[in-house]
Amino acid sequence: MSILDLFTGRRPRSVPIFPLKTVLFPGSALPLRIFEVRYMDMARECLKASSPFGVCLIKEGEEVGTPAVPERIGTLARIADCDAEELGVLKVRAEGSERFRIVSSDLQKDGLIVAEVEPLVAEAEAPDAPGLDECAAFLGKAIAGIGVERFVQPLRFEDATWVGFRLAEILPLRNDVKQKLLEVTEATLRIALLHKFLKQQRLIA
Repeated sequence: MSILDLFTGRRPRSVPIFPLKTVLFPGSALPLRIFEVRYMDMARECLKASSPFGVCLIKEGEEVGTPAVPERIGTLARIADCDAEELGVLKVRAEGSERFRIVSSDLQKDGLIVAEVEPLVAEAEAPDAPGLDECAAFLGKAIAGIGVERFVQPLRFEDATWVGFRLAEILPLRNDVKQKLLEVTEATLRIALLHKFLKQQRLIA
C-alpha cells in the first residue's frame, strides 16, 4: 500500500467478482437470475455479511461455465432484494455503488474469482457541464417512457455524473463503448460524449 493510499483512504479490499456481459454503472439497478452454485454461494455470503460483490464486463469468455476474464474496471454491487422461491434459482436485485479497479485476483477451486480492488477517485461535481440541461431533459422523457420504478431513487437530474451514468445505461451502445464510459473519470467529458451521440442520432436538437 502506498503513502497516497493511506492519506486518501483508497485501501484495497477483497471482493468476489461476477463477470457479466453487461456493464453496471453506479446507481443502476441490476436484476439477476443466479443458478450456478459458485454465484449462489457468493450471493448468500454477501447477504449474510451485508457485503458487496464486484460486477465486471467480460473481456474474454462466457457468463456460464469456465471462469471468464473480467475487465479491470468494474462496479461494486449491493443486494437490495432477493427471492429464492424458484427451485435452483436465486433472483437478485442488486444496485451499483462505487467503481473500482482490480489490483490482483485469485481463482478459487469452485471457479469464483476473488480480487483485491481499489476504489476509483470520486468525480468532482459538474453542475454547469456543457450539454447537461439537454441531456437531462432527454433522460427525463426516457425514464418516463421506460418507467420510473425501474430506476434507483432518488433521480438527480442536476448531477452530471448521475445523468451521464443513466444515459450510458439506457442508450443502445455497444458494451465496449459502455465500458469506456464507465472508465471515464470526469463527468464533464462523459456528458460531452453522450451529448454528441444524442445529436448525431438526432435525439436532441
